Amino acid sequence: MALKHIVASLLTCTALIAPVAFAHDTGTGKETVIPLKKQALPDVPGKNVIMATVNYAPGQESDPHVHPGSVFAYVLEGEVTSQLEGQAPVTYKAGDYWYETPKVPHIVSKNASLTKPAKLLVWLLVGDGEQLKLPLNK
Repeated sequence: MALKHIVASLLTCTALIAPVAFAHDTGTGKETVIPLKKQALPDVPGKNVIMATVNYAPGQESDPHVHPGSVFAYVLEGEVTSQLEGQAPVTYKAGDYWYETPKVPHIVSKNASLTKPAKLLVWLLVGDGEQLKLPLNK
């Protein structure tokens, strides 16, 4: 493959992933989201799958929010406490996983430990141009 094709491919990938990388980066010391893959779904026009890791420092938490699409989460390390509106909080440990229904307020998402980091692998379904999460109106 010619060098110009490799560079063009890298630039295209960067252009697709860069908006995802900053979707959770509010500059306020909140969780860190690292996009791994964004893939359009040819059998579901207008929908994309995004796979990313979410890293929480000890004691760190997300602001209350809502996801416009389905979310699957898997704990890679540490423990994470999650609570959706109308449900009790649940603490998940490494190896645990869960599903979040679209548009259900996510009122708690935090590292359950004050001393150890936590890391999730998440799979999100989003529409073209949709953000991964939206702040919850207070």
